[in-house]
Amino acid sequence: MTLFIDSPQWPAHGRHFAHLISDESYDELHAFAAAVGLHPRAYDGDHYDVPQERHAEVVAAGATLVEGRELLAMLHASGLRFRKRKGERPMGRFADVVPTVAGPHHLDVVVSDQEPPEATTSAAAAFVFDRLDRLLMVHSRARGGWEAPAGAREPGETTRAGAVREVREETGLVLEESLLRPIGYERITQTRPSPRWPHLPHCHIAIYAADLEVDGPSLTPYRTEVHDAVWVPLDQVRDRCSAQFWWPILDWFLQQR
Repeated sequence: MTLFIDSPQWPAHGRHFAHLISDESYDELHAFAAAVGLHPRAYDGDHYDVPQERHAEVVAAGATLVEGRELLAMLHASGLRFRKRKGERPMGRFADVVPTVAGPHHLDVVVSDQEPPEATTSAAAAFVFDRLDRLLMVHSRARGGWEAPAGAREPGETTRAGAVREVREETGLVLEESLLRPIGYERITQTRPSPRWPHLPHCHIAIYAADLEVDGPSLTPYRTEVHDAVWVPLDQVRDRCSAQFWWPILDWFLQQR
């Protein structure tokens, strides 16, 4: 077991918190956190926030107490340090989940109201809601499963233009770019670039949401790319896609609506 924790020195919400890390793997960190009963939302990308009243319990369960500077150095040395911008919330890391990326890679799922860097963004997805609060979903032939309309940018195309084009191509719905607002992104990290993902080792997939002021228009799914395109009531969305690695972003967004 290679879990480490510093002292409760980080103030937030009227309390102080410690940081719990693994210098071995995220899997080990998540397993230990679950075993001691830390809430999944205490996860912050490369550590769990541990409230001061639970600190002694976590140490007794096997976490080694170290100084804050030593803990940060361990995190950097392990390669598990997660870099994010202010206000962003990491929701998970997944290994080798993008079939079009050749070779080992990992994908970080991040909730954010900031768009990822345009220069390193290769694709986009858009969750579109109608006035009845139904979600536009497609069943992709290439990717499998129910998801938002999504796809790679074309040469010379902005990320937002790519997002609305994919919506139009896969569903027939014409969407204005101005309706898009960022809700998160996926970040792919790989040791070498691949032809489909030339921006690697770091590449982003932007994720947007958009609200229509009308009932969901009729859809004309492009059958070459998708099996179907439908408006799905929100109480049915979880059953269709909660197993997808990007689900934490949509789940978080739905809880804020």
